[in-house]
Amino acid sequence: MGVFLNLRKFLFTQGKSSEQVTAKPEKNEKPTLNHILDQFKDCIDFQRRTYPDCHVHIVYLPFLVGPEPLKRDIVDPLSNATEDEAAQIFKRSQYKLTGDAKECVKGILDGQAAIFFRDLTYLVDISEPVGRTISQSETETVISGPHDGFVENLSQNLGVLRKKIKSTHLKTVKFEVGEIAKTDVVLAYIDRVADQNMVEDLKKRIQSIEFDAIMDSNMLVQLIDENPNSVFPQFMTTERPDAIASKLIGGRIAGFVDGSPSAFVSPTNFFDFFSSPDDYYQRWLLGSALRVLRFIGFLITISFTAFYVSVTTYHYEMIPHTMLLNLTESRAKVPFPPLIEALLMETTIELLREAGARLPTKVGQTIGIVGGIVIGQAAVQAGFTSNILIISVATSAIASFTIPSYIMSASIRLIRFGLIIMAGILGNLGLMMCIGLVVIHLSGVTNLGTSYLTPVAPMNFADFLDTFVRGPFWGLRKRPSISDSENKSTNKMRK
Repeated sequence: MGVFLNLRKFLFTQGKSSEQVTAKPEKNEKPTLNHILDQFKDCIDFQRRTYPDCHVHIVYLPFLVGPEPLKRDIVDPLSNATEDEAAQIFKRSQYKLTGDAKECVKGILDGQAAIFFRDLTYLVDISEPVGRTISQSETETVISGPHDGFVENLSQNLGVLRKKIKSTHLKTVKFEVGEIAKTDVVLAYIDRVADQNMVEDLKKRIQSIEFDAIMDSNMLVQLIDENPNSVFPQFMTTERPDAIASKLIGGRIAGFVDGSPSAFVSPTNFFDFFSSPDDYYQRWLLGSALRVLRFIGFLITISFTAFYVSVTTYHYEMIPHTMLLNLTESRAKVPFPPLIEALLMETTIELLREAGARLPTKVGQTIGIVGGIVIGQAAVQAGFTSNILIISVATSAIASFTIPSYIMSASIRLIRFGLIIMAGILGNLGLMMCIGLVVIHLSGVTNLGTSYLTPVAPMNFADFLDTFVRGPFWGLRKRPSISDSENKSTNKMRK
């Protein structure tokens, strides 16, 4: 895929001598009707209207405009207007004079109509938002708390964020990313709270992107992170406005991509991916217990099956005597060594998971449940695997679902295969070596210059109250250490 995109980009740049590319206007070139018609040549969704009585020509993309704005700002005022009346109509505020051909083309692509009158060009916004209405996120559901989620429309997402944070300190910066498909990207941060050096760093990274098209925020973050070859995500993406608002208030920077329902947050540390909005909408003791449970689930996910392989291959002395007989009977008919047996079952679980995700919701749930039960039971009866491995693999799979972030959960599941292989080769030594390598890798990952293991490395006890546990609100009155605010107290910023 990457080779294909690079080839397209090479051909696009090498073909600039062609007529279509040379027709691209220089900066501040005056727009003309012939030039616009040439730019949108062979576009079936491009429409031109002519009003001969007032010598007006109008061009626009019908699928991006609304019938009511079109009737109000174009059809009704110009249908029976004379040339002098048209001149007076275009003095109204909704008709904006433009002298830049690039701006004219971009306006049409954004759903505006270009009006050519005499030697002047006007743009009028008659666009109508295309997309779904604000609804609950399907991937990040909560029991209590707000149920609204971001959608694919950038303006709607920024409007929802403004309703959450009603403050003039909330600043937004807009960029245009993409060599071919121009996509709007917006950075949001709270002035005097976010570190300005991080904001400037993130701006430079976005401005330096050279890519044909950005379709989603999950694509964008892969182009701006500092460790592109790491399996761990360095930017948190979420569809929940309340999660973005809380991160912004905590000194983070948020980003939005037009056409994407996910917003990204930076800087992010490893422990942020184990936090859920649910933690803050219930009693702090319960929220803390659930967060600790997620960390336990993480340990089970990466080590349970690998530990089974290690013990049954090299360390039978670690198995209790009361359990050793049952394990021996269970594995008596299995023709494979524990390593191959575990890899086969883990791969089967991942196949069931992927199949369930690609099928329709109701069918996917049925396939996941029935397929898991039938295949597991048949595998045990046929002697391909042991009962205890089925329990281990199922427990590891269930534990992975406790991690709120799907991207982090997928990364951990991939690491699990490496731990299983090392445990099958070197036993407990290999398991500990692999875990050590993961910790060393995490220690070297950075995000906007901050450590991925903050606040553990470097150590910052002040942030511990909202890392492994969810402390009471009276203990969370100070912002995280990454905040650049001189006044760390959240209840004193009232300007």
